Amino acid sequence: MEARVKWHENAVFIAESGSGHAIVVDGPAEIGGRNLGVRPMELMLMSVGSCSAVDIVQILKKARQPVSGCEVKVSGVRADSDPKVFLKIHLHFIVAGAGLSENHVKRAVQLSAEKYCSASIMLGKAAEITHSHEIAAAD
Repeated sequence: MEARVKWHENAVFIAESGSGHAIVVDGPAEIGGRNLGVRPMELMLMSVGSCSAVDIVQILKKARQPVSGCEVKVSGVRADSDPKVFLKIHLHFIVAGAGLSENHVKRAVQLSAEKYCSASIMLGKAAEITHSHEIAAAD
């Protein structure tokens, strides 16, 4: 797996994945950022959220659960001083589907957290990661 990050101007970088997809990354205004893209640490939260969401949807589909939607709200608390690493990360899953089993959703979240989500497990070595979930009406 590879990626490339190339400086564009000021604090703007173009990040390109090995699969050929690109995003704009920008820093805060105090270092010349112009709010043209996500911040690098926001990408970390987006990464752990999307990694976990993919797992949960796949686990529920394999269990033949009627999943019709999955949203993850990810929040992080960072250290006050440099390096401003994440100290805590919380993932709250809102899973939708008519007739979803509470036990299946709970188990899917647990399996993602403990076995499948590489991003969550890796970041969990440095930060406290917690999870919660709710079942919403079908989309």
